[in-house]
Parts: sequence; structure tokens; C-alpha cells
Amino acid sequence: MNTTSRPPAATPAAAKTGVGAGVAARKGVLSAVRPDPQPVPVRWLHIVAPPSFSAAPSARSWCRCGYDHTARGRAGVLALIEAHTHHPEHCPQSSHAEGSKAA
Repeated sequence: MNTTSRPPAATPAAAKTGVGAGVAARKGVLSAVRPDPQPVPVRWLHIVAPPSFSAAPSARSWCRCGYDHTARGRAGVLALIEAHTHHPEHCPQSSHAEGSKAA
């Protein structure tokens, strides 16, 4: 005599064949394919411009390749912006530099 109160084990469902076989599998199943990730930025430029005209602005430009420069004052910040703009031409981690050289 069986003294346990457990229900009998479940039996697996029969495999579907034919035209509607994949319909049950497609309903409600989200795709695991993700879109291509956004490119990770290689370099950054941070400019601090105080609201007072007499206060000196400052800036920092850095890159994953190790490039890290700071500047204070209007002339220094403008020079740093120019250097930051031209940095990808010489950066070993910039994909833009490779594309411009290959073209």
C-alpha cells in the first residue's frame, strides 16, 4: 500500500509535428539576441566655465590610451580643445585614426 500523498510523476508531452509545431514555442518567447552595443567612448573633454566673466575657466582632456592633460585660463582651455580635437589622429586606441589612414 502507498502511504505517501504525492501525486504521480508528470509524463512528458508528445512532440508536435507538422505545420503548427513551432507556434507554441514562438508564443511569448522573447528573443535572446541583443542589438550591437554602443561604442565605448575612448576620450573625454570636461570644460568648467564659471558664470562670472572674470573667473578663469578650466578643462581636462583624457583618453584610455593614457593621454591626460589639464588647462586653466581662456587661452589654455582653447589650446586644450584644439589638442583634444587632433588627438585621435595619433591615438593608438582610436578607431577613427585607423579609418582615416586606410581611406
